[in-house]
Amino acid sequence: MRSGAAGVGALGREPNRIDATFAALRAAGRTALIPYVTAGDPGPATTVPIMKSLVAAGADVVELGVPFSDPMADGPVIQRASERALAQHVGLADVLAMVADFRRTDAKTPVVLMGYANPIEAMGVEAFAGRARDAGVDGVLVVDYPPEEAVEFAALLDARGLAPIFLVSPTTPEARIATIGAVARGYVYYVSLKGVTGAGHLDTAEVAEKLTEIRRHIAIPVGVGFGIRDAASAQAIAASADAVVIGSRIIQEIEAGSAADAPQRAGTWLAGIRAALDALPPRFAPAAPAAAAAGAQEGTQR
Repeated sequence: MRSGAAGVGALGREPNRIDATFAALRAAGRTALIPYVTAGDPGPATTVPIMKSLVAAGADVVELGVPFSDPMADGPVIQRASERALAQHVGLADVLAMVADFRRTDAKTPVVLMGYANPIEAMGVEAFAGRARDAGVDGVLVVDYPPEEAVEFAALLDARGLAPIFLVSPTTPEARIATIGAVARGYVYYVSLKGVTGAGHLDTAEVAEKLTEIRRHIAIPVGVGFGIRDAASAQAIAASADAVVIGSRIIQEIEAGSAADAPQRAGTWLAGIRAALDALPPRFAPAAPAAAAAGAQEGTQR
């Protein structure tokens, strides 16, 4: 079964921007491109321009990292980005303000916050959920909230139209995948490698095999990240994934020069990935117009 339908248990939920984006991409036979950047890196004033540049370059969803002092799932590249942001005193409230600023000129592109539990719990989970909704956030991925312990948090987000997003790893057992399928919304993020962000040795055949297992339990789209560093690896992953997620490689572009030019560097690099994905043949047959489908059905009944 290919993903893209409403999530398990999501019937009756109002679609948010993530749902609408994946539905449109599926209808067009395209793979979503999801870049990740750390809020506040290289500076607070550059975050929104970087987000806008990524969207202009073809990003379908933007993952915005919340800086944290102990990012256990992140490799050295994203750790450096968090350190640069924290050195400029960027916290969760600042990140929400950046999303609100982004929303002043972009009401369409989904924004997903990715981070750790401590900043959210320091703000208060209910306060965070309300403020995230008001700022224009569409989804939240908390790395250190295991799905078995996040049912209430997921319901809190879902009730406010925010998608609770969860990680699946190569070692996640099927029973846990099923648990994730019951609470996840928007999409799930498959970590394609054992280790931290930015690691290498991407085995695309192994990824495709794992995605088949995941889709036995999860009906919403599956994005794949960790280890995607160039057009070739993005194309290889796009053969089986609903979304390609890239973080460390973009941050390397951001840190490679002046802060003033960071939006342009990030956008220019991502545009090459978008072009590579768009060069692939459509993954799904285009949906038939409703009138034509009705006519075809009537013809079979004559």
